[in-house]
Amino acid sequence: MERIYLDNAATTPLSEEVIDAMVEVMKTNYGNPSSTHSLGQDAKVLIENVRRQVADYLHVSPAEIIFTSCGTESNNMIIKSCVDHLGVERIITSPMEHKCVAETVLDMKKRRGVEVVYLRPDKKGDFDLVKLEELIKSSDKKTLVTLIHANNEIGNLLDIKKVAEMCKLNDVLFHSDTVQSMAHMEMDFSQIPVDFASCSAHKFHGPKGSGFAFVRKASGLKGIITGGPQERSLRAGTENVCGIVGLGKALELSLDHMEQYASHMKEIKNYTRDRLLAEIDGVKFNGRSAEENTSLYTVLSVLLPFKDPMIGLKLDMKGIAISQGSACSSGASKPSMVMMMILDEEEMEDCTPLRVSFSHLTTKEEIDSLIDALKEIAASFNIEKTNVQHR
Repeated sequence: MERIYLDNAATTPLSEEVIDAMVEVMKTNYGNPSSTHSLGQDAKVLIENVRRQVADYLHVSPAEIIFTSCGTESNNMIIKSCVDHLGVERIITSPMEHKCVAETVLDMKKRRGVEVVYLRPDKKGDFDLVKLEELIKSSDKKTLVTLIHANNEIGNLLDIKKVAEMCKLNDVLFHSDTVQSMAHMEMDFSQIPVDFASCSAHKFHGPKGSGFAFVRKASGLKGIITGGPQERSLRAGTENVCGIVGLGKALELSLDHMEQYASHMKEIKNYTRDRLLAEIDGVKFNGRSAEENTSLYTVLSVLLPFKDPMIGLKLDMKGIAISQGSACSSGASKPSMVMMMILDEEEMEDCTPLRVSFSHLTTKEEIDSLIDALKEIAASFNIEKTNVQHR
């Protein structure tokens, strides 16, 4: 059976060039980067080259890039250290965050007594930034704002520059989970005064187990993994040299082809949206995912007009890998918090969310196969688009 992969928001396939670069490092650059001999220093040079590459992309200092295992580790490090080392007593966040942020915030509330304030979205998944400013100004406690840049389920984009400027003006810290948007769009942190951000290489055809945290210089943030001076003493442990090189190669490819990749995925996303509207009666789209300029081009969040909790399995049996939400929530018995925030009770009861996420490898033929499979499933619920007059 030919496999069709439409779950790129969960992870992306490794690029061949990335594999080649990593294999070469594993063969020849096996020295420990902390060793003083030439083999160790050769490995160190590779790491520092990638650090400069990432810093150039973000328009920041290389010293502000800390390599980690993934976005989850980066987000944990930033939030926990803000509380433990920077004196944060209050966190403003939202119910739309990835679990690694949501659960870390709750852990800080439980173990450190941090006050947690939620900025609620509207039914489109958008935030009222006037309300955010009111929340920021409503307390004198040392505050951290943590809001996701591109939502991993519905693709809504936060005006990260406006929020960062608001936070800076009001002397509060701002962290953004940028895992879904990093390497998919231009980022200039010399113009966007965000204090902290995160990245996972596997979201843009790099290796799993490699990521980074952006930590603004002079923030005072300290590491939560201790035991060595690696990564400016913010992340102890021997560095994943081949993983970091893989991240660097994946970033290089993404930046070199960003315009081409983005154009292709936007076309595929619009094609998917239009075919779904033409073929399945009553289909809707969640958040702003069907809109070109207000959502990330890699994600289309679909609301199917029938209830089928087994749809992911049915599509998998047809050779189509896809998700009903974020990968972290797949298989859960209840809808994700994101869906609970934006769907009404009737939609929750009668409809099925489906996340289609694209890469530059996705083809229209693959989308046609998805549509055919969904039409077959929809037909069993008697809601496939027909030529008869709708009641």
